[in-house]
Amino acid sequence: MGIITVSAICFQRADGAVLTVRKRGTHAWMLPGGKPEGDETAAECAVREIFEELGVEIPLDRIEPMGEFETRAANEAGFALYASVFRSREPIEPVARAEIEALRWIHPAAGIDDAAEAPLNRERIFPLLLAESPPR
Repeated sequence: MGIITVSAICFQRADGAVLTVRKRGTHAWMLPGGKPEGDETAAECAVREIFEELGVEIPLDRIEPMGEFETRAANEAGFALYASVFRSREPIEPVARAEIEALRWIHPAAGIDDAAEAPLNRERIFPLLLAESPPR
């Protein structure tokens, strides 16, 4: 089984909703981010990808590490996913750009049962967020 390495940012609004995106030609909703280039760090990759995909410029010091997670890849059958995930609570106004076809804000409590959400979100990120602050 091959491994895909990515960096992503979990943007979380004050109401708890998380930004997820769907890439063109795919079915799964996932955190915005992508694969590292050259010798960039995981954080540098995440910030670069966010600008390319959403037009959002966010300084490195405005994201915090959430953790390193392993799960199944959403759109590449037979591949494992290794994700470095960061979090930001900065208010943003994302715009779907590059390979992003659509974006949506979803509450972790709703997303955890949404089969269209990527395994990383359903199995790792949403449960972590719900454990931090259970739904009202």
